[in-house]
Parts: sequence; structure tokens; C-alpha cells
Amino acid sequence: MISVVIPIHNEEPTILRLYDKLTAVLEGIQKKYEIIFVDDASTDNSFNLLSNLVETDGRLRVLRLRRNFGQTAALSAGFDEAQGDIIISLDGDLQHDPEDIPALLQRIHEGYDIASGWRKHRIDNAIRRIPSRVANWMMRKASGVDLHDFGTTFKAYRAEVLKDVNLYGELHRFIPALASVYGARVAEVEIKNVPRAAGTSHYGIGRTFRVLFDILTIRFLLTYFTRPMHFFGKVGLVSGTLGSLVLGFLFVKKMLGYEIFYEHGPLMMAGMLLLLTGVMTFCTGLLGEMMMRTYFESQGRRIYAVREVRARKDPQLRTQQRRP
Repeated sequence: MISVVIPIHNEEPTILRLYDKLTAVLEGIQKKYEIIFVDDASTDNSFNLLSNLVETDGRLRVLRLRRNFGQTAALSAGFDEAQGDIIISLDGDLQHDPEDIPALLQRIHEGYDIASGWRKHRIDNAIRRIPSRVANWMMRKASGVDLHDFGTTFKAYRAEVLKDVNLYGELHRFIPALASVYGARVAEVEIKNVPRAAGTSHYGIGRTFRVLFDILTIRFLLTYFTRPMHFFGKVGLVSGTLGSLVLGFLFVKKMLGYEIFYEHGPLMMAGMLLLLTGVMTFCTGLLGEMMMRTYFESQGRRIYAVREVRARKDPQLRTQQRRP
């Protein structure tokens, strides 16, 4: 079964055209499907329009969020509601062409866990393209996932992969990177970048800084999530060692009769600050280790993911296991 998740926010002019194109493509695939629109508190007539569509199509469901939570939250709500084995996400502004869905599904059928769209030929102006290329390059380096286009929502996922991914903030663009922690296999598929049919973009150049913060977060999660002490411990060790050396040097000079308070006052303050920073950072690492263990153990989560298990069937062994 295929589930299509579409976050919506004030997309009234494009909803009907998107629905018509989407159903035409999904009917051609000849597989059971469902369409889930997530209305992220639209202020136009989007929800009423979707409500009318629900009355005519039993494969269509609409979720309406209580307020505008953002695209990541809307996608997460749709993923939680989806019942399909394969989940496809795309935007509701018709900049993603539903005719590219079979190409994404083909990569999933080839054995990949995620098929990510790549807008190879962007139609945006240079002011948007250049920051986007820089951000995608940084994302590739930070995550280790070789994708050219992290920003597009147009992706196909195996449902079991999304169960291991919790979304917060604006991390929806990093789902392939987050899933790669559990060994998800990611492929890239060229998709068309269609001009926006109506309305205006909800994203501006100002999101560049938010993306930078997300990149730093992802880098830390991918590298040190299960071992935070390896990050904070190294920083604390370096800072504490430097502080100890500085204070040790000043202590020796004091023992030799030098006046350190007037001659080396700033150096003494720097040494104390370095030592204090080292101790605090080391303690932060210990707290991180305890929080990490609490997170995994309290929820019964594992730090690994099993793709499949194969074992030779032994009827005699099964009989022995059934005995009290």
C-alpha cells in the first residue's frame, strides 16, 4: 500500500489540480493507496475544499492541526497517520510533479529504503540557488549522505524507516541523514522543478541561518548522540589541561618570589577561566551520558536496527521450545 502525505498551508488555488494529477498517477500505478492532506492551520478556504473532496473519495483523509506548527510537524503528523508500506511526501504547491512518483517507487523496489528527489535544474533565481548549493554541500559533509538536494520534500520512504526517526524543529530535510544512522539505504532520483502555479513561497532567504543551526545539530547527533562524553570530554580535557598548565606556571613563579598578581593578572584570570570551563564541559559530558542512557532505556529503544533475520528452520528445536 502507498501513502501520500501532503502538508498544506494556504494552498487553495492548487489543491484541486494537485488532487486530479495525483489520483491520475496513483490509479496508473495500480496499487492500493491513500492520500493524506495535513492542513497546517490554513487561513484561506483550503480546509473546506479538502473537506468536500473527502466526501467524494474514501481514499482521502484530511488532518487539521490546531495551529500553524510548521512543515516538519505537519509531515510528522501525516507520517503517524499513514498506513502504507511506502510513504511518499510532496509539497502542495504543484512545484512537485506527481508524474515523478513512479521513478521514486522504482528505486524503492530496487531495494533502497529512501528515494530522495533531486531538483537538478532549479528554476529559482541566483539569490536562492547559491545559498541552497552551499547549504546542500555543508549538509553532505556534515551528514556523510551523498545527496545533492536535501531541501526538497519530494521523497519516498519505506514505512519502517520512518519509525526510527523522530522529527523536531525543521529537521524534515534531514530525514535521510537521520535514517542513515540506522543503516537506511538512500538513492537519489532526478525530478522536475515546476514553476509555482499560484501563491507565494513560505520560505525566504532568512531561513539560511536556521539551516546552519540544523546542520550543527545533525552533525552532533550523527557523530556523538550515543557517546556525548567523546565530544564534551575532549573539549573539557583540552581546556582543563591548558588552564592547569597556565596556573602551574604562575604557581612556580610565585614560589620563586615573583609578584604574579600585578605582572600576570590577565594570564591568571585566563588560566582560571580555562580550568573552570574544562570542569564544566566535562560535567556536561557526564550529564549527556546519563541523559542518553535514560532516553534509550526508558523507552526501550535500541542503538541498532536489524534489517532482517535468517535462520534454518528446525522442527525439533521448535518442539523443544514449546515444552513447559
